Amino acid sequence: MHLPGPLWLISHKVRPLFDIPIESRPARRHSIRMDGRSHFQFGAHVWAALPQGALFWPSRGALIVADLHFEKASAYAVRGQMLPPYDSLATLAALDHAIAATRAREVWCLGDSFHDVDAADRMTGETLDRLARTIGALRWTWITGNHDPAPDPRLGGDIIAEALVDGIVLRHEAAAHETRPEISGHFHPKLRMSHRGRAVSRRCFLRGERKLILPAFGALTGGLDAGAPAIRALLGAGSEALVPVPDRLLRFALP
Repeated sequence: MHLPGPLWLISHKVRPLFDIPIESRPARRHSIRMDGRSHFQFGAHVWAALPQGALFWPSRGALIVADLHFEKASAYAVRGQMLPPYDSLATLAALDHAIAATRAREVWCLGDSFHDVDAADRMTGETLDRLARTIGALRWTWITGNHDPAPDPRLGGDIIAEALVDGIVLRHEAAAHETRPEISGHFHPKLRMSHRGRAVSRRCFLRGERKLILPAFGALTGGLDAGAPAIRALLGAGSEALVPVPDRLLRFALP
């Protein structure tokens, strides 16, 4: 896939919040475990947290990911800090695996999918071709983030600022004023603890009464401690960290 000309030649307008109704569709079996050990409830829906860091919505056949940060390594290289230039392909490989494992029909990317506005121009032909195949096979939606306020429209997929889907708000960064059930990313949460004398860090999902924050899915991303004040202030009392492992979901109460 070759992008046709520089980005500034293409007129693009990000659509605002919109509502997507529940579609009428036959039930479909999915290849992830459906025995309840990896599932949880939020906002009157059932969800599956995947070990890869993605969220699966069985009733819609939807896969939700946050903070892919495509082309982060090449962004650092432009500034003189050389990193192995394989992060985008590694992230795409993990994403393709999650799509295949769930048989997802639609994908929602919750912002910061690209590390900066020029990321698509730095992608190799191999990366662009693989991304185009992945996007073309599904209903695909890019939600804008602080790193990618205007994702390149030549890549395909819909581009929106945020969405209301079956009563769930999807956006990049959690809004303190939001009273509806909301799913977001942005913070790259990680649960840090001591286990048998060793420091352990695992990316995690954070669930409060009305907010669910996803971990960063990208192969080259850092993380903020799940107990950081900025996160605790958003989640409120009674929140928990969810750490998916292959056969179950581990739950940890946040202080």
